[in-house]
Amino acid sequence: MEEKLPKSLKNLDLNTNRVPKNKILVSAYLSSSRMSPLKSKPPSLVSLCLGVIGKHLEEMIPCLAEISVIFPADIKMSIAAIARRRKLLDDDVIISLADSSWEILDVSGSDVTNSGLAKVAEMCKSLRAVDISRCNKISSMGVLELVQHCRSLETLRCGGCPSSESTARRSLSFFKPNLSNGEGETWEEIDTSEIGHGGQSLRWLVWPRIDKDSLEMLSLECPRIVVNPKPSLVAYRADEVPREALPDVAVDEPFVKDIDPKTWVVTGVVQKPTSFLLCNELPIAEKFRLAFAERDARLAPKRAKNARQRQRRAERDWMMSSDEARATVLASKATRSLHKS
Repeated sequence: MEEKLPKSLKNLDLNTNRVPKNKILVSAYLSSSRMSPLKSKPPSLVSLCLGVIGKHLEEMIPCLAEISVIFPADIKMSIAAIARRRKLLDDDVIISLADSSWEILDVSGSDVTNSGLAKVAEMCKSLRAVDISRCNKISSMGVLELVQHCRSLETLRCGGCPSSESTARRSLSFFKPNLSNGEGETWEEIDTSEIGHGGQSLRWLVWPRIDKDSLEMLSLECPRIVVNPKPSLVAYRADEVPREALPDVAVDEPFVKDIDPKTWVVTGVVQKPTSFLLCNELPIAEKFRLAFAERDARLAPKRAKNARQRQRRAERDWMMSSDEARATVLASKATRSLHKS
């Protein structure tokens, strides 16, 4: 035994810094077979429960307003994301789930209307990214409610179908300074509320099929807004492009990434692919009506400005026509200054 003991001690490796041979072999096997422990991670209990809720969401909708009170904000967002994918998202559902702590809102391709969007915007004033693309029932009035209530809105996704394209064009005026409606003759006389009426925080606009005129108007009058940003190593104005501003990424994707996609597959229904051509084409008469209304709304401030200029020019010409008229105008100005003092 005494002779065998030294030989056994010779085979004993006391160097603790050295990696054992069996660990090296396991590591080499994992790397060669490209196995990763993360891939075998089972779904969480919360994800499994959300999957069950999603499969039976139709049965829960009638009482969703009562039971959603006990859900945390992120769970409500996940249910809303599942409802959108199952084509169940409308005003009642989104209002029942809306939480004041929400910072994103994705209602794209849903049946949410102006009323529902306005109510959610009033409840969730901290929204910074909103997707209203492919929404037939949301018009420029809904966008106006959104920008008036959510002063931190930075990313807006729109367009995708004829109705939504028209809504996007008619909403551009909400994002630019509004100086044409000022009634004062000098800067001191212009009310500050007339300079901007919401939407001044917008930085990223995702509108894949933006027309040339709208793009030119935004570049000239709203240079702070980046249209259809693309991921790049060079940041825009020292700001990194947020994930919600990338066109190929769903805004609510992080809230359903761990949930089985079978949750929102409806049996017996062929799901249409997500595309910016989902909506049916509008009739020709409706297209002409929307185009006329859009042009009339765009030219209304210019007509009002021209009318004021013509009125001032007429008054000036009348004042220069005779000494009596000049004296009358000067007397009226002196009277107004006395009343102001």
